[in-house]
Amino acid sequence: MPGLSLVIDSLPVLLQGMLLTIKFAVSSMAFGLVIGLIVALMGIGRSRVLKTIARVYVSIMRGTPLLVQIFVVYYGLPGIGIALEPTPAGVLTLSLNVGAYLSESMRGAILGIARGQWLAAYSLGLTPAQTLRYVVGPQALRIAVPSLSNSLISLIKDTSLVSVITVTELLRTTQELIASTYQPLPLYLAAAAIYWVLSTLLAGVQRVLERRLSLPGRH
Repeated sequence: MPGLSLVIDSLPVLLQGMLLTIKFAVSSMAFGLVIGLIVALMGIGRSRVLKTIARVYVSIMRGTPLLVQIFVVYYGLPGIGIALEPTPAGVLTLSLNVGAYLSESMRGAILGIARGQWLAAYSLGLTPAQTLRYVVGPQALRIAVPSLSNSLISLIKDTSLVSVITVTELLRTTQELIASTYQPLPLYLAAAAIYWVLSTLLAGVQRVLERRLSLPGRH
């Protein structure tokens, strides 16, 4: 089977592309978590201006295609004097995109904590920031684990879109192999299998985390 032989021969290169995909996704997720937390806090704060900014940001990032956002950052920003290399442009775009979704997950998780938790913390002399950090935050994080995990799984697959700006992740690596072998079917199937394996493994990790971090009464 020439197709299988080609896949086996190409596997080291595909796995290298897979590692770059993982690094790309983890980096974007880390920055996205920071963005998401900031936007979530803006959304639940008392300032109408900050709430409006948060809502507009989330609306734009969730209401426009990720591919268009990549083109805006990579091809559009140089028009106003901001030129980024492909990898930073890709990480920035994915971080901004996933940050919008994470902000909604975090905001919902924080609002899901009973108001009595806040009042009890205030009665003990904790400030709002201390209450969020030590009382509400840890509980909200447990509630948000499924959404955060799903976002990471989606991000693994979304990294394939940055191949359009020549970022050498898994899909771009596959395309370069196809350009030299002229065998698209087996190589695309191999890439799809790698994405599937990564998503399945992350889904398994998600289930383990959900069991370990589940709040009492939420099993």
